[in-house]
Amino acid sequence: MSSDPRSDEDLIVAIQQRDVRALEQLYDRHRVLAYSLALRMLGNSGDAEDVLQEAFINVWRAAGSYRAERSSGRSWLLSIVHHRSIDKLRGRQSRLQPASLEEGIDAADDTDVWRQVAQNLTGEDVRRAMDSLPVEQRETIELAYFRGYTHTQISEMMAVPLGTVKGRMRIGLQKLKSLLEGSQTGLAVD
Repeated sequence: MSSDPRSDEDLIVAIQQRDVRALEQLYDRHRVLAYSLALRMLGNSGDAEDVLQEAFINVWRAAGSYRAERSSGRSWLLSIVHHRSIDKLRGRQSRLQPASLEEGIDAADDTDVWRQVAQNLTGEDVRRAMDSLPVEQRETIELAYFRGYTHTQISEMMAVPLGTVKGRMRIGLQKLKSLLEGSQTGLAVD
């Protein structure tokens, strides 16, 4: 814990004047709390450490934007950590590269059941299976997979809790899988 008697606000004013010791004191005082927040949001210690460093670099660079009348120094710092964590999460999502359903199908060997299913499955099989789902499950799956909405967006659009959307998605996909596997069993006999 920091032995500097100055308040967080006083330390930030000193940082505005480029006092490195003030930055060190602010870091010593709040690093554990800031790291804990980042770790809780990101679930990864390496990313949390990166966010902590980025946040204190941001404090150094943006100390002039701090306004004591708007928030305490601690709240301002934690909001920076929060925003850097969100940026890190968004960065993870943007690195995900969508792949088409056909991509990699040829890479599997002949014992791959899903390859056999994909070879025999027609669009009509999928449409019939989708049509046999309950309306709420079908609409949820269509919004997510065919229109690209997130679970949160679907929750807002359908005016239902997020957990309901996730449950409909999970149960609907399980039913869809069973229906499509069943349609393949019928095709294999032909």
